Amino acid sequence: MKKELLKGFTMLMLIVVLAFASAVAAKAQSSDRIVADIPFEFSVGDESMPSGQYAVKTANSQGNVLMIQSNDAKSSAMRFTNPIEENKNNTHSRLVFHRYGERYFLAEVWSGSDNTGRRLLKSRQERAIERELASTRSKSQPAQSSYETIEVLAALR
Repeated sequence: MKKELLKGFTMLMLIVVLAFASAVAAKAQSSDRIVADIPFEFSVGDESMPSGQYAVKTANSQGNVLMIQSNDAKSSAMRFTNPIEENKNNTHSRLVFHRYGERYFLAEVWSGSDNTGRRLLKSRQERAIERELASTRSKSQPAQSSYETIEVLAALR
């Protein structure tokens, strides 16, 4: 009886230790931040963000929500994302923006540690600009992208 009780207690402690170790490992992975100096004003969802230094990190354990926060913590936004993969082997941490005239929208975040990144869901403002551009484009013009892609290099910390 004593032997079975000791064996059960040992198994319980082993399970607790393994659960704690995996939680610590998950926390360590999610604490990686991507830091970039953004030289222009931009939008994340419905939030307008001034130029400056920003940190981007996951805000939940699944990694599908990103938090974008300025260095001075005065500006921040959270946005749902979808995973994306890149065909080329680009190992640089970077933030990708869509530019419509003078308006910039954060579109993708790449950590540079592998070929996967996160695509932010488009905001109502960005979708409205796309619709407006599509409706004003004449039918005689060749099909062209309604936005320009701007990449800002970042650092993984």
